[in-house]
Amino acid sequence: MNKMKVKKNDEVIVLKGKDQGKTGKVLRVNPEKRTVIVEKIKFAKEFIRRDQSKNIQGGIMEKESPVHVSNVMLYCSECAQGVRVRTKRLEDGSKIRICAKCDISMEKN
Repeated sequence: MNKMKVKKNDEVIVLKGKDQGKTGKVLRVNPEKRTVIVEKIKFAKEFIRRDQSKNIQGGIMEKESPVHVSNVMLYCSECAQGVRVRTKRLEDGSKIRICAKCDISMEKN
């Protein structure tokens, strides 16, 4: 299986589904299922049972659901669109991800 190019805290844009065109930050990555959880994207309703011993109110709560990694793309703020990434090896031997269109680093430092 190929390595996922999306990491935690990356800015991504949704390509498919009802949230198409929206951008958000990646909260969690699951490489085994090849899914990501994106902030404020693909909400699902979860029904919470009331529990007096734990002081839980109960009701309906909305939370983010996983999105398959093929349905998101890294978002470049310079290009203002979803872009592919390339890797570049620096002089010190470390690798960084760069935008394939504008050659700007995608790493957040």
